[in-house]
Amino acid sequence: MSNQTDKIRVAIVDDHPIVAQGLKMLLAHEEDMVISDCFIDGESTLSFFKTNAVDVVLLDITLPDMNGMDLCREIKKLSPDTLVLIISNHSERSIIMQSIQNGASGYLLKNASLEELTGCIAEALRGMITYSKEVKEIIGRPSKNELSGIPQLTKREKQVLKLLAEGKTSQMIADALFVSSFTVDTHRRNLMQKLDVKNVAGLIMEASKHQLL
Repeated sequence: MSNQTDKIRVAIVDDHPIVAQGLKMLLAHEEDMVISDCFIDGESTLSFFKTNAVDVVLLDITLPDMNGMDLCREIKKLSPDTLVLIISNHSERSIIMQSIQNGASGYLLKNASLEELTGCIAEALRGMITYSKEVKEIIGRPSKNELSGIPQLTKREKQVLKLLAEGKTSQMIADALFVSSFTVDTHRRNLMQKLDVKNVAGLIMEASKHQLL
């Protein structure tokens, strides 16, 4: 594609500058792509999509103000033709599948190669649901915990869960863990998604049942 207007317009949504810059550098030499915009949070992303659109969004799950899975759904509402590819460190099957259910066209882990990334973009543009190699393996081979029905939690999620069980508020947990309350809320939503509950009371009950506390 020789004309700038013919190129695939790509937007990056990630609150870590080094990740966003790395993605920009990786794709800089792709002749058929152009990085049109970068965003660090959900609010600025949605504001952009109210009056603009791009062909592909590379979207992280963990953002400072909202969950990437929720943001994916909102992007698709504003711009149905935009393809969303999740690029995340979260490797849990429940999060991968929820992302697809919310309208994502694919899911990659952040250790994916440039070849995998460009290949996934190409597959998504052809209308396919696409995954990086490691994500395909995660989907294809359930872990022992998943086979036994016990959700896998990250170290940070376990910390948040313990403090929630102690009756701590999001702000109190944020202060204790030296993170923002938005980050705590994201972990709480991820926990409720993994344990398939609607509120904190249900979360504590399910966590106790699975001996996660």
